[in-house]
Amino acid sequence: MLIDDVHRYISLRRALGFKLDKTDRYLEAFTRHAAANGDSHIRTATALAWTAVVSSTPGSRYRRLQEIADFARFLHAEDAAHEIPQHHHYYRPCVRPAPYIYTSDELVRMLHAAANLRHQKPSPLRRHVHAMLIGLLAATGLRVSEALNLRLGDLLPGGVLHIRQTKFDKSRLVPMHASVVAALEAYLRVRAKVAGVDDHVFLTVGGRPMGLGTVHAAFHAILNKAKIAPDRPRRPRIHDLRHTFATRALTQSHAMRREDVARDFVALSTYLGHSEIRHTYWYLEATPHLMGDIAGAAEMLAAGVIA
Repeated sequence: MLIDDVHRYISLRRALGFKLDKTDRYLEAFTRHAAANGDSHIRTATALAWTAVVSSTPGSRYRRLQEIADFARFLHAEDAAHEIPQHHHYYRPCVRPAPYIYTSDELVRMLHAAANLRHQKPSPLRRHVHAMLIGLLAATGLRVSEALNLRLGDLLPGGVLHIRQTKFDKSRLVPMHASVVAALEAYLRVRAKVAGVDDHVFLTVGGRPMGLGTVHAAFHAILNKAKIAPDRPRRPRIHDLRHTFATRALTQSHAMRREDVARDFVALSTYLGHSEIRHTYWYLEATPHLMGDIAGAAEMLAAGVIA
């Protein structure tokens, strides 16, 4: 039966290091649908009909069909009666939105706005939490989820953060500037007065770990209070603090030799926890003046101006 083939296929790929949790669920759902349809083999028509129902966007339809096509290709090698859906017809390029790069003045205004959020009795840490969170994100380039997952044991001696099992199942060490370490220590002293037994660094009402919904709601209030891009159709995001960090790190690099530029990119890519360096190069494409700076350095190198 197809469901048994799914289990065999997923087990084989997991043995090779893939997680495939979502793929497993979707393929099981698809094969149950196919069996109810009377199919003993994978049929393109069945795959197209099923993905049209379960997928709400062209992008998700493409991904679901790609998963079925990979599975079908695996079975087709054993039994040519299995059809392989041509999922490439449904490919739509993903356009990443241009990041909003906060100015130094805007960051100062945001920190001031966070420190002056309306006081809430059930959450005496509110002002301190959001000011520290924004400051930490701006100074380290952490993902929001990485900051919210921090526990007290992840604050290592010497001002180093231990970021555990993140987006790509990788752990890394993130050193902090001395000013950030001092701010974090001050925050922890306030936290110690009101926190309960939970060891998450950032807590909300009742001493519970802070969720993304709470963070985004407070961040929108901070943007309004700080008057950050009020007329912009697409409001800046808290994730843009990460983009701002990466952009400033590249802008402030004065290395002009080719090998130095490459080393800077590798260091930044590692610091940010990118799975592939191409994700770091995206900051050049997203920020035209950075592309111009690198292009200018390359021209000088080619002309022999730079040794």
